Amino acid sequence: MDPIPAASAIADAALPVHATAPMPQRRLWRRMLGNPGLIVAALVLGLIAIMAVAAPLVAPHDPYEQSLDTRMTPPAFVDAERSDPAHLLGTDNLGRDYLSRLIYGARISLLIGFFTMLVSGVIGTVLGIAAGYFGGRTDMVVSFLVTTRLSLPVVMVALAVVAVLGGSLQVVVLVLGLLLWDRFAVVMRSATMQVRGREYITAARAIGCSVPRILWGEVLPNVLSGLVVIASYEMAQAILLEAALSFLGLGVQPPLPSWGLMVSEAKEFMLFEPWMIMLPGAAICLLVLAINLLGDGIRDITAPEGRS
Repeated sequence: MDPIPAASAIADAALPVHATAPMPQRRLWRRMLGNPGLIVAALVLGLIAIMAVAAPLVAPHDPYEQSLDTRMTPPAFVDAERSDPAHLLGTDNLGRDYLSRLIYGARISLLIGFFTMLVSGVIGTVLGIAAGYFGGRTDMVVSFLVTTRLSLPVVMVALAVVAVLGGSLQVVVLVLGLLLWDRFAVVMRSATMQVRGREYITAARAIGCSVPRILWGEVLPNVLSGLVVIASYEMAQAILLEAALSFLGLGVQPPLPSWGLMVSEAKEFMLFEPWMIMLPGAAICLLVLAINLLGDGIRDITAPEGRS
């Protein structure tokens, strides 16, 4: 009996693992150009990333600068008469430029998503590959850890830990990273079990390769396609969880321009100025959608079964 009951269901999200020769560059480019979702996602995500990196250059105002004289100024597409050309997307309840805070908020979301995915990915990948390759007691221990983790509700545990330790960028990344590794472990375990008996693994053992050399040089490259899918999913989930924590006041703390915090600050005015919630909410949806589409597109173009 499989010690992880949910393993097969979760592992279905990952690509079936096969040992294949490297894909010719021309064929790879043809698959990329034939996948419009991948192209659109890459463009959107690239634009957001460039905007985040170059925030000091592209933001029209200081995101922390307050001006009570211009507070609650709507954008031109909402109310042309009350709008201010100096603030294209209006200002918040403290007179801070909304466009500038959205641009700087992309930094917070991408940082939390990337580093959370990195922390959880390292933990889950190491545990999953170890369980799938060695089996036996190692598999039992990892399965117990995964089962224990799956019994803990992520949002409730994150809320409790952040409430005790205090909300900050570092705490949010660490807490989410330590809570989102289970899918990595389950998928990597399943994928490793598929490749550990293949000829190239047996050949590597026969010529005397060390276990770290086999795991790093033979196993890991052949499970990367499934890893990409899970990494994109976890990055998107981390961004959503950060937004939820910030909305509840236990995530990134003011005055940092977090998109979730902007939604939280605007909820008091949602009946009178709904655009204040719609703009950061749309930014979160767009970023999460782009990340998911990018991961799905990369999975499709690297699939060994020859999808078109």
